[in-house]
Amino acid sequence: MLAAGAGALSLTLSGCAGAGSIGASDQTVTIAMVSNSQMQDAQQLAAQFEAENPDIDLRFVTLSENQARAKITASTAMGGGEFDVVMISNYETPQWAANGWLTDLSEYARRTEGYDEDDFIPTLRESLSYEGDMYSVPFYGESSFLMYRKDLFEQAGIALSPTPTWDEVAAAAERLDTPDTAGICLRGKPGWGEVLAPLNTVINTFGGRWYDENWNAQLTSPEVVEAVQFYVDLVREHGQPGAATSGFSECATQLAQGRVAMWYDSTSAVSTLEDPASSNVVGKIGYAPAPIRVKDDAGWLYSWSLGIPVGSDNADSAWRFVAWMTSKEYLRTVGETLGWERVPPGSRLSTYEIPEYREAAAAYGPLTLESIESATPEAPTVEPVPYTGVQFLAIPEFQDLGTRVSQQISAAIAGQKTVTEALEQAQEYADVVGATYREDQR
Repeated sequence: MLAAGAGALSLTLSGCAGAGSIGASDQTVTIAMVSNSQMQDAQQLAAQFEAENPDIDLRFVTLSENQARAKITASTAMGGGEFDVVMISNYETPQWAANGWLTDLSEYARRTEGYDEDDFIPTLRESLSYEGDMYSVPFYGESSFLMYRKDLFEQAGIALSPTPTWDEVAAAAERLDTPDTAGICLRGKPGWGEVLAPLNTVINTFGGRWYDENWNAQLTSPEVVEAVQFYVDLVREHGQPGAATSGFSECATQLAQGRVAMWYDSTSAVSTLEDPASSNVVGKIGYAPAPIRVKDDAGWLYSWSLGIPVGSDNADSAWRFVAWMTSKEYLRTVGETLGWERVPPGSRLSTYEIPEYREAAAAYGPLTLESIESATPEAPTVEPVPYTGVQFLAIPEFQDLGTRVSQQISAAIAGQKTVTEALEQAQEYADVVGATYREDQR
């Protein structure tokens, strides 16, 4: 979704409207964004913002997910003012706010007529807050659910439970796996926000955890071993080709092109799957809650959000752009201009009251909202843990620790080592981090 160095990054720079032209505006607002479909839509519509704000030029720096995390983290931590707006998440926001790296956006929101901070879905609003104020605001929010080909299930006579179990999913993947269509797509690409995002929800619902209450690493516990072995076996036996290098984008393409029967991943995937311009399976996809084993409410909670680093010299202009891109009006503009299936989901409650959106999102909208509202970042596991977060651990070390562990898991998916070997190495990494917290408790 980190280990890439700044020198290895390939930046895509795109200026909108009159950027770089003669008679340039008073200020240039530089925005660092992740390159996915919703952000591409924002760039497409940004000319409207510049037309309404002729004193501001926008400069976008778009990066792949892993690259964005590394570049944005390094830049914001250094406080150099390279970016005026950064796309971050509910992992970074509270930590960076505590570090003094981010501008308090609630102060801006309260002064902006009609912005309506209280309209954000409460679980997201809380996850992006520090000491009661929001330090980033959601562009879109997501949980996770199971996406499946209704037509293939009907042809095979398979009926999923209203809340499917992972055993049901595995059985369906085996039955639907053919030379032309893989049974399921699951992320295998290294990255704490790639393979570990879905895998952590599997670990949680199988009864596993990264640490016990005293910060003793648990990655070789029977529950974690069972969960990871299940995941690796499922994707190796019935998953997509090249699973060890498949992330969100690759799986989205696989299902949209009709090459897999199921996919467990982000609720935001609907913008690709239900868009006729990018999908061959529009109207053929069914949606079900995140599969479970022991723990219910297994879906994750995540938000791509916009923050303003304290190092920005253009904070007021940056907020004008942030407020535009996260407003109720922007959501309606996307629907009316690009299609209602492309509206960034899961940020504002009012989105789910728009009649056109409710009609377009009838198959997935209510489930998306329910999944986000029922996510349990404060109690992500069956047994007690000293951390919060569903698909990540909300500790600074997780960015590096998660990446290291993810590399071990990807190696197991690729068949380069066994799950036992991967988790033994992962346990060593986790032990080092856990020891620092145990030391702090003394």
